[in-house]
Amino acid sequence: MRIINLFSKSVLSSSLLMISAVSFAHNGEDHGAKATITAMPMDHSQMNHQQMNHAEMNHADMKHGEMDHSQHIAPAAQRVPEAQPVQDHTTHSASASVETAHQGHDHRKEHGAQIYAVTTVDNKWLVNEDGAGALKSEFETRIGTDENKVFIKVHAEKQESHDAHYDAKILYSRMISDFWDAQIGARYRSEKVELDHHCKDTEDNVDAVIGLHGMAPYFFETDAYLYAGKDSYAGFSLETERDLLITQKLIVQPYLDLNVIFSDDSKYAKKAGLSNATAGLETRYEISKKVMPYLDIAYEYSKGNDENPWQVQSDSEQGWLYGAGVRFKF
Repeated sequence: MRIINLFSKSVLSSSLLMISAVSFAHNGEDHGAKATITAMPMDHSQMNHQQMNHAEMNHADMKHGEMDHSQHIAPAAQRVPEAQPVQDHTTHSASASVETAHQGHDHRKEHGAQIYAVTTVDNKWLVNEDGAGALKSEFETRIGTDENKVFIKVHAEKQESHDAHYDAKILYSRMISDFWDAQIGARYRSEKVELDHHCKDTEDNVDAVIGLHGMAPYFFETDAYLYAGKDSYAGFSLETERDLLITQKLIVQPYLDLNVIFSDDSKYAKKAGLSNATAGLETRYEISKKVMPYLDIAYEYSKGNDENPWQVQSDSEQGWLYGAGVRFKF
């Protein structure tokens, strides 16, 4: 009986010892797992907190002091909003002042006191229906600012077997609007008249000039002048033209030139009224903005000379002109 009791106690002691060893082994595994969890960064943004039972979690065994919270990503709703840039009201005030200044900007003073010069030289050879040719040359230079300029214009025409006629103007130009200049100055004109096959006479005149230079509606560049001189001379001239671009370099330019005489008591006076008019079409090719050859076709009308003691009356003439020329601008 004692042997049975001793055997029972031995079995019981061995069982308790085995249970203690197994329990000790499980505790060692738990601590290893906890150490692993502590070493791994936790990304709470990927965890589904709604399905976690926080009541069954043993927060006492969790070592929060050893956990790496630097890798935690806060939800977008819990992030602290970034600081907004502070608006510089001083800058906005300055911008508003600049805009106000531009609204009242006077475009006539855009260049300020800057002085510039532009010169144009134009030569063309024209032939009429009878085959007679004429060389026409024009020279124009302007120098000054946008508001105040000086213009010098020279026109010369020489027909075959005849002497040349000259027309020169010097004008002071003052800007009066965005598109127009008022001009005032003087014109010198010289004309050689053939009295017979062996006798010639020269008539020189100086006229006062007042007029307008600028851009008419629909982009017509226009020069309009009134003249007054000795021998009761009074006249008017108009030159207008417009560029029509076919390409950036090929340009068609219709133009109109006319002269009207209101009165003239000089020795070699022209008939009163529309003295001459030329309407033409120029087609030019701009090799550059400085060199521009062109072809020209025009219809010309001339009223002729008036009858007086120094000359006989001449009939009016009209017809087509054909030619070519080249223009230089610098």
